Amino acid sequence: MATERARAPRWPVAALLCNALVWGVSWWPFRQLELRGLHPLWATALIYALAALVIGVLRPVAWRTLWRTPALWPLLLAAGATNACFNWGVTVGDVVRVVLLFYLMPLWSVLLARLLLAEPMKAAALARAGLAVAGAAVLLWPAGGGLPLPRNAPEWLAVLGGASFALNNVLLRRLAAQPGEARALAMFLGGATVAGALAAGLSLHGALPWPPAPAAGWVTGALLMGAAFLASNLALQFGAARLPASTTAVVMVSEVLFATVSALLLGAGRLTPALLAGGALIVAAALLASRG
Repeated sequence: MATERARAPRWPVAALLCNALVWGVSWWPFRQLELRGLHPLWATALIYALAALVIGVLRPVAWRTLWRTPALWPLLLAAGATNACFNWGVTVGDVVRVVLLFYLMPLWSVLLARLLLAEPMKAAALARAGLAVAGAAVLLWPAGGGLPLPRNAPEWLAVLGGASFALNNVLLRRLAAQPGEARALAMFLGGATVAGALAAGLSLHGALPWPPAPAAGWVTGALLMGAAFLASNLALQFGAARLPASTTAVVMVSEVLFATVSALLLGAGRLTPALLAGGALIVAAALLASRG
């Protein structure tokens, strides 16, 4: 019996690792879709629309719950901003730097939990936030001097996406009493609507191309990614429901490892001493936050 209990967490942990793997390597299929003429914002809108449609068909009550619960609408916007920024950033920028800057969540979580949940700013939480800020400063410090700020659009997208993700997580805690299918629908629908609205606005102004004519290559890729993201979401729900929140958070940080290794192997990122030092501080802050 003791042996069975010891082995029980393996499948939930494996499910969380699958979720982290999908997110960690998602930059590569997004780049393949872009090579076929589909901008990452349009790709995000289509992929998440497909996932939202599947959830809506399987759980029709989720549509009514979402429509009648305005408290879920900020979650829709936060999830949409998270996915639009992250997917766009990893497609056009240095994958390793974008993923690390995205993981500045301990900083944003402390501030948002104080503002939205009235949680006290404990010394440990402030220390974790300071560790994350120190890591970002090391990572972003200009070689010629100056302020350690994001240097380009992908890095700004990463910072904004990480802040949106922290807001997403705080709102999920605030909305814990809402049905799971309604929260999932809000998040997928947010990815579709926010990315779609932003893509349409930029396309109207000529800042990015409209989706190309349907072709087997990108249509098949978008369908497969939609299935992968939906499966990863189900895996996340399966694992997170069966493990302590602290364990879930630690396992999910493996996304950084998957993204880093895949980017280095495929030439979409490069290691520098500043990246190693800053990344170590950011990951340490995320791991310490998981224990809190």
